[in-house]
Amino acid sequence: MTDNITSVGGGSRPETGVSALTGRTGAGAPAETRGKTTIADGVVAKIAGMAAREVPGIHSLGAGMARAFGAMRERVPGTGAGAAVTRGVKVEVGERQAAVDLDVVVEYGVSIVDVAGGVRTNVISAVERMTGLEVVEVNIAVDDVHLLDDQEEQTELDEGRVR
Repeated sequence: MTDNITSVGGGSRPETGVSALTGRTGAGAPAETRGKTTIADGVVAKIAGMAAREVPGIHSLGAGMARAFGAMRERVPGTGAGAAVTRGVKVEVGERQAAVDLDVVVEYGVSIVDVAGGVRTNVISAVERMTGLEVVEVNIAVDDVHLLDDQEEQTELDEGRVR
């Protein structure tokens, strides 16, 4: 995808100028400052969702009903695969800054404070590294604690055995 090239100064001949939104423009400006890059909210939400899920102690993202509907949607072929990444993630993206809200479910037995700190660190690092946006806040709502039931415990034991 190419960036839009904006010329400041008018007329038929582009002149080198400075734009508050796009930086230096025109023939004399460095290539990396020519044009404007726009990052969609959905892109930032996917990055934040993936980064949050990488943190040990996070079971899933999304509040109760969102998780239930998402689980049903994932079972229908051709739907929901991309939406699962952004479930439980809300973002506000400006020109230079972003704010992230996460709804998470943590594993039983983990320190919620430590997990939340890890999520904040990972999300801020990933979003800032990949987009260049400054993340001004990452708000985390812990909606539930995941408890292993008998079937999940047996599945985990079975997966740990040598076959």
